[in-house]
This record gives sequence, structure tokens and C-alpha cells, in this order.
Amino acid sequence: MKIYSRKIWLACYAAIALLVFLGSYGDSQVAALDKSNYKALRTFTEVLDIVEKNYVEKVDMNTLVKEAINGMIKSLDPHSAFMTVEMFKELEVETKGSFGGIGIEITMQKDVLTVVSPIEDTPAFNAGIKAGDQIIMIDGQYTRDLTISDAVKKLRGKDGTKVTLTIMRDGQDKPKDYALVRAIIKVKSVKMKLLEKNIGYVRLAAFQERTTGDLKKALGELATQTPPVQGIVLDMRNNPGGLLNQAVEVSDLFMKSGTIVSTRGRTKNTESNAVARDNGDEPTCPMVVLVNEGTASAAEIVAGALQDNGRALIIGTQTFGKGSVQTVIPLEDGSALKLTTAKYYTPNGRSIQAEGIVPDIIVKYVAPADAKTPTEGRMRERDLKGHIKSQKENEDQTPDTPAHGALRERDLKGHSKSLQEDSAQTPETLTGEPDELTRDNQLKSAVDILKSWAIFKKTLKAE
Repeated sequence: MKIYSRKIWLACYAAIALLVFLGSYGDSQVAALDKSNYKALRTFTEVLDIVEKNYVEKVDMNTLVKEAINGMIKSLDPHSAFMTVEMFKELEVETKGSFGGIGIEITMQKDVLTVVSPIEDTPAFNAGIKAGDQIIMIDGQYTRDLTISDAVKKLRGKDGTKVTLTIMRDGQDKPKDYALVRAIIKVKSVKMKLLEKNIGYVRLAAFQERTTGDLKKALGELATQTPPVQGIVLDMRNNPGGLLNQAVEVSDLFMKSGTIVSTRGRTKNTESNAVARDNGDEPTCPMVVLVNEGTASAAEIVAGALQDNGRALIIGTQTFGKGSVQTVIPLEDGSALKLTTAKYYTPNGRSIQAEGIVPDIIVKYVAPADAKTPTEGRMRERDLKGHIKSQKENEDQTPDTPAHGALRERDLKGHSKSLQEDSAQTPETLTGEPDELTRDNQLKSAVDILKSWAIFKKTLKAE
């Protein structure tokens, strides 16, 4: 038997401890690892020993082990990740606080850092950064070998500091530099306004800690309007999701009864079933929900709950299709695992993983000629490399062909990371432009349906 150094055996022990921890997280019994697992760990230990003793330069064992863990978790699916202490703190910032940044959502497309979409009224949006732009360099450093987390760390920074992105765009002959000044990114999760005097419009940009409270205030304000609102448009287009509990609570604000969402995994402690409660103040007017390819995760839970319970009409295009639940498991050293532990299901038992929510009425967005962001080539969950396949994909082994030129999740590497925050204590009241409905055909369709609904109701009463 080979004699390994003490550091190597400690590293091996750490790996075994991690596997035992992951096994004990569920309710399955932690038995002795079988021979195949021991053999794999022995190979792992042997490789560590060879690297430590023979690599051309001295290596740090802790770094090697953490990178090995990182690679192991990354191989599972695009949404599972090993988070260092710093990354774990960043995750807490994303749901609670504001930070300095440029305001873009990013992912890895075929190993190239790619913009999913710029956030409105941020440095990136104002500079003309567009969806689909490839970020070749950040401050002169090539991004080819960066992880999403590394890229996020480089893009964020103190308010007022500069960062230069080298962008390659379809139709350009060569990359172009964009010098941006970071700003405090504050995206209010809830915005509200009136359309045509009696149609309530509520925009949900993300699901953050105060989203439900802000939405409740917005709905309360709509309830006091004179004349009363005839309908509500809930706009969740390009909503990347967020906190699961907020999705449940938001759905409950519109529903008096019925299942909202259920989750199921390999272990009993990942199973749950959220049911709406009658609070007596739910709006009773007709609802239309706007969705598109950028509607993901928590936003899809809300859309699915309202659709399956017959509470709202869903309009737009098929949603992103992220139907998995990630659990953040803190580790002793301050780092953490973000691990996919379950799938969520709509009230009718549909898993939308890599499928998405199909609207009741398909209305494709037609962008105005002067639009700053393109609408083609939006990516979905199934375009991400290593995504958890849907039942339909498992049954159909034939190669997938992207529809309408859209990117597919299995071609992408990594997870769309939102560079945004934070929600304010009160919802923002908007004032719309006179030609707003003529510039947004999906919104116009929603308003027209609600107006027709009211007219049709009057016609029935007259008969």
C-alpha cells in the first residue's frame, strides 16, 4: 500500500466527510461506503498525492481540494454550486442589500461570457449593452477561463469606480470597448400604475425579501381607485425569479383557495405543498399575466399557480423553464453548498423543468424600430449545459433543434446570474407615456382582453 502524506489523508478524509454529509442531509441511512466509492476516493487521494509531490511548482492543498469539490458540484447541473465564504456573503447581498455594479444578467454560452439582458436604467443599459453581447474581456483580462462567480466579482465594485468591457456583437467586425462607471443598482421589485384610467398595471421585476409587502401596498392602492379598476395586468416578463417563499406569498395575495406549488425530491424533507388562504382582501377583478422567455423560477411558480387555478389568463411566450429548487447548505468553514434538492410542480402536477409555462394565448413581442434590446435569441433553461432534463426530453432522444433561432439551455454553461437589487419599502408608482400601448403589443393585448372582458360581462347582464 502506498504511503501518502498527512495532508493528503486529511484531504481524503474531508472528501469522505463531505460525501457522508451529503448522504446524511436526506433521510437515507448513512451506511459504509461501498467498494466502488472507496476505490474512487482512493484514486482521488492518489492523484492529490502525485500532484503535491510532482507538480512543477508548489501547490496549496486547500486550494486543490476546494477546486475538486467545485468541479464535482458543477458537474451536477447549472444551478448547483460550491460557494466560498466570499461567494456565500455575495448571495446574502443579492437578496437583502444594494451594491455597486453595472446592471446586467450574465451566463456562459458555449464557454463565452454572454449578456442575458441589461437591467433598465443602469450603466450597462444606458451605455447600449445588449442581450446576446459576448463579454470577451473585463478590464483587459480575457473571460474565457472565468466562472460566473468570478465574473460577477469583477463586474461589481464600489459606486463611482470604472470597469471596461470588451464586447463582441453579431454584425460587428471586431470587439468594442465600453467604459462603464459602476453605480448603486436599485431595482424596485414592485411598480404600479393605471392604464386607461381603470386598468391596474403591476410590474414584478424580481422576488426579493420585501416583494410581498410592496405588492400588498400596491394592490391596496389599486383597491382605492375611483372608478374601481376593471382588471389587473401582472407583468412578470424578464423576471428572473428569486425567493421561493415570496413566490408562494405573492400567489396567495391573488388566490382565496387552492394549491400554489408543491416540491418533490429524493428525500421526505424536500417535499412540501403550499396552499392559498382566504385573507378576505384578495382582488376579485379579472387578471392577465404577461410572461416571456425571461420569466423564470419563482415567477413561473406564480404564473403556474394562477393558470392552473383559473385565476388569471396567461399571455406572451413560453417561459424559461427553471423548475428546480436549490437549497443553500452552510458548511463549517463559512462556505456553503447551493444544491439542487427538488423539483417544483404546478397545482395540476406539471413539472416545468426545461419546459416552462405555455401561455393560454401566445403573443410574440414585436419590438419598436428604436428598441435598445433585441428580442431574438433569448435563452431558456433547456439551453443550459448539463440542465436537468424534462420528462419529454428523456422520452425523446432525438437531437433538439432550437425553434425560431432561439438559444437552448443545453448549449450553455452556467446559470444566469442577476446583478440587481434592492427592493424599496414602498412600491413605485409609474406614469406611462401616451404611446406606451402602441409600443408594447403584448401589453396592449392584455389591456384589450381586460376591456373586452368588462364589455362582455355587461352584455351578459343586459341579456
